[in-house]
Amino acid sequence: MARVPAFQAGYAGSIPVTRSTFMTIALVRRPSSRLAEGIVTHISRSTVDVALAIRQWAAYVDALRTFDWDIAEVPLLESAPDSVFIEDTVVMFEDVAVVTRPGDDRRKPEVAAVETAVRDLGYRVKRINEPGTLDGGDVLKVGSTVYVGMGGRTNQSGIDQLATHFSPLGAHVVVVPVTKVLHLKSAVTALPDGTIIGWNPAVDDQSIFTNYLSMPEESGAHVVVIDERRVLMATDAPLSTALLRSRGYEVTCVDISEFQKLEGCVTCLSVRLRHTVA
Repeated sequence: MARVPAFQAGYAGSIPVTRSTFMTIALVRRPSSRLAEGIVTHISRSTVDVALAIRQWAAYVDALRTFDWDIAEVPLLESAPDSVFIEDTVVMFEDVAVVTRPGDDRRKPEVAAVETAVRDLGYRVKRINEPGTLDGGDVLKVGSTVYVGMGGRTNQSGIDQLATHFSPLGAHVVVVPVTKVLHLKSAVTALPDGTIIGWNPAVDDQSIFTNYLSMPEESGAHVVVIDERRVLMATDAPLSTALLRSRGYEVTCVDISEFQKLEGCVTCLSVRLRHTVA
């Protein structure tokens, strides 16, 4: 199959897609100079070094490039401090992109350019409409199971609409309570083999997950799956890194300290596209 050519940072237009293109693209968005004004809900506000955050973001993007991911940069939105957390704006399943309706009104302007990007990539676009709210950080996909956190940012209407969009594709939506952290993926993510990994103090109900592994550190519960043997995670979880390596995974660590001050984690900073688009 034809493969999408590499894209340079600064993409602001249509991305060419050929017939039967295998997508291995990471959507990203450069931090706003107003990043330090980002929303915090479950932690105390601390000073964000924006210059350092921009360097950390660049290193994160470079790490994805080393895994042969093509990078598509959605245009910078200076007026939106949280726009770097692009994962919250769109949820992917098969060839469908569901453009979200963020639970905090201040983040709603972030979705328009992301919708343009996924449409240009050839995805079928669906939307979450009022009164529904949905943040992409509340959605964890494990095979055909789609766990969706219901809490401060995502409501029942948003979950119902997501199920309507994804169910025809074979997805099974499971609602998960989220009260202790910002998003579901602030508490749990999944390893390539489908094991759910979580930090117990952040998880409301571990019994929902049939294959659950407790991690020793908060950041240890957050991984970006690169492929069946490689994951990306934050540098501040050495015990968790060692645990995953003992299970046979190759772990690459990146420093995202400035984004963690805004309740961000490694999954928040990109949307990974893995699909063949005809």
